[in-house]
Amino acid sequence: MLIAQISDLHIGFERSHPDEPNLQRLHRVLDRILALSPLPDLLIASGDLTEYGDEESYRVLADALARCPMPVHLMAGNHDLREPLAHVFPATPVNEGFLQQVIEGEGLRLILLDTLEEGRHGGAFCEVRAAWLAARLAEAPASPTLIFVHHPPQGVGIPWMDPSPSEPWIARLGAALAGHDQVIGLVSGHVHRASHTSWAGLPLIICPSTAPEVSLILTPIDAARPDDRPLIEDGDPGFALHCWQDGRLTTLFGGCPPITLARYTDKLQPMIASMLAERAG
Repeated sequence: MLIAQISDLHIGFERSHPDEPNLQRLHRVLDRILALSPLPDLLIASGDLTEYGDEESYRVLADALARCPMPVHLMAGNHDLREPLAHVFPATPVNEGFLQQVIEGEGLRLILLDTLEEGRHGGAFCEVRAAWLAARLAEAPASPTLIFVHHPPQGVGIPWMDPSPSEPWIARLGAALAGHDQVIGLVSGHVHRASHTSWAGLPLIICPSTAPEVSLILTPIDAARPDDRPLIEDGDPGFALHCWQDGRLTTLFGGCPPITLARYTDKLQPMIASMLAERAG
């Protein structure tokens, strides 16, 4: 079973731009994924699908994803809004009022959770969601299960992005997973950087972003004192491939080749010839 994952698309960040950069970045990632052989069995977009959660941006996203021949499953991130997302993508399951679902794969069960609390940047996981997860896990105790969340419950060392270990939602998630040995790991997005760590004794895999990535600055940050540090940088868009085979999960991270802005063609030959002629003298 081959699962492609994209995350943190942020479509609509520059809505007035005729060639919106984040949309172009998404198309570059889709080009790479759709050129794979074999094609992934499904594609999971793990949240922050849009920047503002507006219906227009979700429609732009729907048009972009329409060329995918495999099933596409959507998750909510902190930049999303459930109502317009579900309106534009009515096939997205809603359970207990949240965008959460179970996907029965080939030898691997996927559970996609909703960690959105509208208006909050960090994650959330209430008692209702915890009870739903515990019930789903109890249904199939012998089935290897991979959990998808938008927000990772463990930091990676980038201070302004890391959650506090004491946040209540993290404790609820841990309690819901406790004792369910069929869970093989968690997969998330949100950090805008490919990462791998562990949490609660489980592997935690973090997908790179389609939108620009978070800068790799690990020094402490002072909420009261701006220090001019880089926060976001224009790295190449990326994606993750999760391969389940022979009872083992392997994750590969993919990127997109640089965009060629100029080539040595007949049109540019005079310029090149002129430059070289200068050096000859």
